[in-house]
Amino acid sequence: MAQILLLHSVYGLRPAVLAAADRLRAAGHQVTTPDLYGLPAADTVEAGFALLEKVGRDVVLDRARAAARDLPAEAVLAGFSMGAGVAGALLAERPEAAALLLLHGTGGAPESVRPGLPVQLHLADPDEYEPQDEVDEWRRAMTAAGAEVSVHRYPGPGHLYTDPDVPDHDALAAALTWDRVLAFLADR
Repeated sequence: MAQILLLHSVYGLRPAVLAAADRLRAAGHQVTTPDLYGLPAADTVEAGFALLEKVGRDVVLDRARAAARDLPAEAVLAGFSMGAGVAGALLAERPEAAALLLLHGTGGAPESVRPGLPVQLHLADPDEYEPQDEVDEWRRAMTAAGAEVSVHRYPGPGHLYTDPDVPDHDALAAALTWDRVLAFLADR
């Protein structure tokens, strides 16, 4: 089973992130869920963006790096929305990562991809933060760089549909996402 660095969304380290980590642990994985803010989580996306601005993007990335420091080089990098972007940014420094798991947001740059890197992306369809043309361009670039990319779109739900405590939540899409995530991670 895998060691996984699971990074929270702009909301902060919420119960949904901890529940996701518990779900992954129940499947036999070891999961690290750092608090990238060091502050109580937000209740709204607007408050989450205010927290991000207060803490600063550089501090968030430094805290993610610190959390990854003690993990094996091949740890899976995973994140929710903003955390997906942070996980993708860490890929440049952790080229041996076993996989990149992106929930509710793209992440990673083609120049950071090693050939054969497994990448799984889960997005609402449509997603206000991830326009289809940008996702298509990201996928083409990552695939051209050698990543093995699978993209799963879920028609109807809102952006952060796996979090049961936000209006975006969609139980059916979330259940299917977690089934696909567990299958993806089973061989890591």
